[in-house]
Amino acid sequence: MSFKLGNYVVENKLILAPMAGVSNHPFRLMARQLGAGVVFAEMVSDKAIFFQNPKTLQMLYMTVEEKPAAQQIFGSDLETMVEAAMFIDKNSNCDFIDINMGCPVPKVAIGAQAGASLMKDPQKIYDIVKAIKEKVSKPVTVKIRSGWDSESVNAVKVAKMIEKAGASLITVHARTRAQGYSGEPDLDVIKAVKEAVSIPVIGNGNIVDGKSAKHMLEYTGCDAVMIGRASLGNPWIFREINAYLNGEEAPVRTYEEVKTLMIRHFDDLAKLKGEHTACLEMRSHGPWYLKGLPKASQVRAKLARTTNRREYMENLEMYFDDVMSTHGNVIEITES
Repeated sequence: MSFKLGNYVVENKLILAPMAGVSNHPFRLMARQLGAGVVFAEMVSDKAIFFQNPKTLQMLYMTVEEKPAAQQIFGSDLETMVEAAMFIDKNSNCDFIDINMGCPVPKVAIGAQAGASLMKDPQKIYDIVKAIKEKVSKPVTVKIRSGWDSESVNAVKVAKMIEKAGASLITVHARTRAQGYSGEPDLDVIKAVKEAVSIPVIGNGNIVDGKSAKHMLEYTGCDAVMIGRASLGNPWIFREINAYLNGEEAPVRTYEEVKTLMIRHFDDLAKLKGEHTACLEMRSHGPWYLKGLPKASQVRAKLARTTNRREYMENLEMYFDDVMSTHGNVIEITES
């Protein structure tokens, strides 16, 4: 089930997506240890790197345990994109430099004229990829969308230009910018891109379980699938999809395991960013971990108000002691 990316043989076909506010060091590490073949770090701004913004530079932190891993950058100015890529090439522990040409968020796609906005200008995409490729030693990869809107689906044309510019891999999110994250992804677009280029292609869009991953792989012929929102609070998805693709039974998920991972996630964030920031970020991650678990609404509300580690751990202990005394340790997902 492996595939080749540059000089790397990736152990399986599951990739963690570069999600803002999510795909940082603690989450990437969990994803790798639970079965992701490659992890993509959340995107960083070329301008922020160019001007050496301390918070952005901190986001480049990456450890050997996460590898193979990609660092994603976004921007639309050729000069600062090249400078940012060169800085990452020399100062990041990443294995690949990924260029975001698919983000649909207005702040990026409209405000900065970056991300998915670049799909409207294939020549500019070619120029940016080629210029970066000529200046860095690490493989360059690119993430695109189907197109800007339904009237301008041009992923195949763009993919061919990206390959010609020297990229080592293309990820295709099979929705247009206009769709955002709604509607069904068009797998025919991924299939067409895979047939049009010779470099590896990653398919992205609505991979939520083993069945959807297998269908995308078989229907499109893509080399791997990228998993984004379905991994929120659920890094076990990589373990479970790998088992499905290999025809194996996935290990059961337990309450003890969820609790342990939530504690570890908090502590890793605190070590990296401080206890206060860990509390704030776990206000998002905590409810994701608890989604579908019984009697979770009350503890979610409590976790959203916690301001220090002691409160956070006390609330977790009380919740998991209560739910395990009633339901045992093995999880049976129910609506919460």
